[in-house]
Amino acid sequence: MAKRSDVGYRRPPKERQFKKGQSGNPSGRPKGTINLATALTRTLSQTIEVEEDGQKETITKMEAAVRALVDEALTGSMQAFRVLVVLNHLLQDPSSPPAGSELEAADQKILDMMVRRFSTTSGE
Repeated sequence: MAKRSDVGYRRPPKERQFKKGQSGNPSGRPKGTINLATALTRTLSQTIEVEEDGQKETITKMEAAVRALVDEALTGSMQAFRVLVVLNHLLQDPSSPPAGSELEAADQKILDMMVRRFSTTSGE
């Protein structure tokens, strides 16, 4: 029988401790799986070839997406324009996102989620 001092807070009885090589969460996240932020970062940093004015150019998918967003805003899409204005505002002053009244509720939810997601994963 175990002595009274051997068992207590953060000292479980020997028969209840994990065996050598046994995980405390055997059905947990499999090794090698990545989260959404990592997958998005990897995907957006991949390069693609685009042709502009007869010239082939290699750019990242992120740059291609930004160019497409700007082009769409220039054709008169108010939604694309709003996204550009908000992104520009966030880049100029990330500590003070635009007020909720400036955006529709759905836009605000998406931006809040993106700010939270990418501000917590900036170290990856």
